[in-house]
Amino acid sequence: MPGSRTGRPPVRRTTGRPPVARASRENPVRRLYIRARKAWDRPLTAYYLILGGSLLITVLGLVMVYSASQITALQLSLPGSYFFRKQFLAAVIGGVLLLVASRMPVKLHRALAYPMLAGSVFLMILVQVPGIGVAINGNQNWISLGGSFQIQPSEFGKLALVLWGADLIARKEDKRLLMQWKHMLVPLVPVAFMLLGLIMLGGDMGTAIILTAILFGLLWLAGAPTRLFVGVLSIAGMLGVILIKTSPNRMARFSCIGATEPGTGVTSCWQAVHGIYALASGGLFGSGLGASVEKWGQLPEAHTDFIFAVTGEELGLAGTLSVLALFAALGYAGIRVAGRTEDPFVRYAAGGVTTWITTQAVINIGAVLGLLPIAGVPLPLFSYGGSALLPTMFAIGLLIAFARDDPAARAALAMRQPRFGRKRAAVRGSVGAAGPRRWNTMRRRAAARSSGER
Repeated sequence: MPGSRTGRPPVRRTTGRPPVARASRENPVRRLYIRARKAWDRPLTAYYLILGGSLLITVLGLVMVYSASQITALQLSLPGSYFFRKQFLAAVIGGVLLLVASRMPVKLHRALAYPMLAGSVFLMILVQVPGIGVAINGNQNWISLGGSFQIQPSEFGKLALVLWGADLIARKEDKRLLMQWKHMLVPLVPVAFMLLGLIMLGGDMGTAIILTAILFGLLWLAGAPTRLFVGVLSIAGMLGVILIKTSPNRMARFSCIGATEPGTGVTSCWQAVHGIYALASGGLFGSGLGASVEKWGQLPEAHTDFIFAVTGEELGLAGTLSVLALFAALGYAGIRVAGRTEDPFVRYAAGGVTTWITTQAVINIGAVLGLLPIAGVPLPLFSYGGSALLPTMFAIGLLIAFARDDPAARAALAMRQPRFGRKRAAVRGSVGAAGPRRWNTMRRRAAARSSGER
């Protein structure tokens, strides 16, 4: 074999395949997991989860309200789309509130806390005034606005407690007062108990449970000591036991947990059992949209508190799991917003809203499944009821505003805006600054050619 000029043997060149890339030898499942994790960790993930999840829940809720309320409307000698039209109007107004809340700065949200709390307390007092308050299903928690429109002030009390409580705790944290237990409790707990008392005067135990959950969520986020947290929880639990023991209706609701027979008299579990019947007859993919049997007078409150049962009957297990997945995504996004912010008010407000929506969804779905007593609370964004939909959509707008306020999310949103004129120059710097001038020059040349100039 002839040698080279340097005296070294020539290098043999192989004609085989090129070495396979290391990434291509990886498990495709692992590659998919890595891509999904990167997408999940993007700055705008929480923003899109909150916006997309809430809109999907609202739209699906409108569809199910239309399907579940037709028979009830016809039984009341009303048009079949009566309840749907009212819910659609509330959704439009709620969409405007969501857009306004999502564009409001955090300072303005904090400024609204005290006026909203004062207005909610005033309306709750008006509910108990004879001739102004309206009783529905034994609970006097409504104010008539004329015609068929009514408002439930306790629903707005949830939003007021979240905003006011978050602002109060944030101010005390800035002043380093949360280390003292009296500043941790006062005036948050007394004001919350005042709201609970006004609600319980009307007999609405379900809304009182949600308000209690919001209070405990705020205390937990504020870092309340375990003994303090347990003490407040014990007092609230004792009051709850007394209120339940002294009411035969509430005791009957507890006896319906896991019931399989309707029963009769005070212990009748008709609604709970027929809700289970609706879920059981749905199967995997349901009987079809609009084909529910239980809504034909067998299942009370089919379009409000037990709309999840009609969803299971018409859309099956696939439909109910989709609803659960949307609420889980919404809850995760709220926790993520609360956990990644450095603003104390944003952390407490986002945590309070997330506690409110997830707790209410768990109580409603748990009652339909027969795992919890029927509390009479609607499924957020899903059930019929404008008084519940409007403050909830405003709260979703809060979460969207907080998700947009994150520095990384702001930068990501700025990169996705149209890059024309000054916006393009601001994004691309000095290189992009010549873009508008070049575009204007090309436009003048085109105009000169069209006019016949040379």
